[in-house]
Amino acid sequence: MENPLMENVAWQQVHPEPEVHAHTMTKRKIWQVFFYLLGITAVEFVIALYLIPHGIVHHDIGNFIYIVLTLVKAFYIVAYFMHLKFEKFAFKAPILVSLIFIIYLIALMLTEGSYMHVHMNH
Repeated sequence: MENPLMENVAWQQVHPEPEVHAHTMTKRKIWQVFFYLLGITAVEFVIALYLIPHGIVHHDIGNFIYIVLTLVKAFYIVAYFMHLKFEKFAFKAPILVSLIFIIYLIALMLTEGSYMHVHMNH
C-alpha cells in the first residue's frame, strides 16, 4: 500500500500552487483608476470638441496633448486592469521593447507617408 503523504507530494510537484501576487487590486484601487481614466477622457473630449474647434489651442498642440493623454490612459489600462504592474521585470521587458519598436515603426510610416504625399503629387 502506498503512503498517502508521498502521493500528496507527488501531486503537488505535478500541480504546483498558483503564484500569489504580493500586490492585489482592491475595489478602492479599481475605482480610483476608473476615475483617473474618466477624468483623462473628459479632458480629451474638452480638447477635441471645444478647445481645438474654437481656436483656443492650436491644432498641433492639441494633438500632442491628446496623444500624451491617450498614452497615459493606455498605461493605466495595461498596468492595472491587465495586471502588468504586478508582474516581474522579465515579463515586462519584452513587452516594453516591442512597444518601443511599434512606436518607432509608426513614426517611420508617418514620416514616409508625408514624404510620399509631398513628392508623388508633383
